[in-house]
Amino acid sequence: MTARVMRDYLAGPHSPESAKAFIAANTFPLVDGPEMTFVYQGKADAVNLRHWVYGLPSSQPLVRIPRTDLWHCSLKLPPKSRVEYKFEVHHHGRRDWVGDALNRYRAADPFGANSVAHGEGYTVPDWTRPDPAVPQGTFEHGITLDSAAFGDQRTYSVYLPTRFRATRAYPLLVVHDGHDYLRYAALGTVLDTLIARSEIPNLIVVFTTSPNRIGEYAADPRHAAFIVDELLPDVERRYPLRKEPQARCLMGASFGAVASLSTAWHRPGVFGRLLLQSGSFAFTDIGEDSPRGPAFEPVVQFMNQFRAQPTPISDRVFMSCGIYESLIYENRSFAPLLQSTGMDVRFVEARDGHNWENWRDRLREGLSWLFPGPLLMIYG
Repeated sequence: MTARVMRDYLAGPHSPESAKAFIAANTFPLVDGPEMTFVYQGKADAVNLRHWVYGLPSSQPLVRIPRTDLWHCSLKLPPKSRVEYKFEVHHHGRRDWVGDALNRYRAADPFGANSVAHGEGYTVPDWTRPDPAVPQGTFEHGITLDSAAFGDQRTYSVYLPTRFRATRAYPLLVVHDGHDYLRYAALGTVLDTLIARSEIPNLIVVFTTSPNRIGEYAADPRHAAFIVDELLPDVERRYPLRKEPQARCLMGASFGAVASLSTAWHRPGVFGRLLLQSGSFAFTDIGEDSPRGPAFEPVVQFMNQFRAQPTPISDRVFMSCGIYESLIYENRSFAPLLQSTGMDVRFVEARDGHNWENWRDRLREGLSWLFPGPLLMIYG
């Protein structure tokens, strides 16, 4: 067992040679049940583990093993946890954040890449991996649209399923931060696989991106006007779409989830499906100040207004959030409020943080519940 391996090695004897043999004989981080042991190898004055697990100290010191260049520390987390992290290395007056050179798993995001620790029982879903046997849909990129709502030109992309026919009408999925979902959450591969397996129907998917997402996604009514009055009609002119709200879905993560929710709130009855991941649903009680800073002030105002007068704005809502996110409290409390309006709500928690692979791993459950394909409609 890995914990016993680490204990045995710590018991000594220690030497540069024993360190090399220890590294060669194991994979890292070491995982044994709930315990993850992180190991850094290299010269340093100090090394800290920097992780994104809300509720634990974000910086935890590693201890150097005498007479070696190895450093180690351990965390205890439930099985099937997934943790993104870096090492903060102090050496000769410098402080650098680096990936784990002993760990081949990386997760990319718009800010770079993090190392990834997989807890016992976690596996990367097979439906997120490219499969040459799965037919691929096609993409049309660089479609432009003049926006009166924002007074500029916007660009979006469209996914068409492999069996697309212009004589058929299709459900529509509109994805906020869509190009990031493609780059970092393998959404193109996920769509191909789930459609090929008949877990979701053939969909037309629109990928939209904002040049000012923090401002526009924070419940800005101009964004709702752009989506409903400009983007939706433009897509309907170009592609054969079903018209009923139950065949339309808005989707997004973090501030993109706020944009999806607020658009449906500003224009109820247009989108009958919502997929909200790790929503930045910040709110306050009466008289409290927002603890999250100025960027959240429009969100807090919108959320406080919605909570004061909750109304059904869609038919079916899928929510997900990681238990290692600071947003888990807001999402846990918001899901029952949505359900109290009569909307059909499913809320899923994951042992993960605020990151793209968490959102990737929830796509199958969310999409297949919102848009069950022929296979799921037959077998449930």
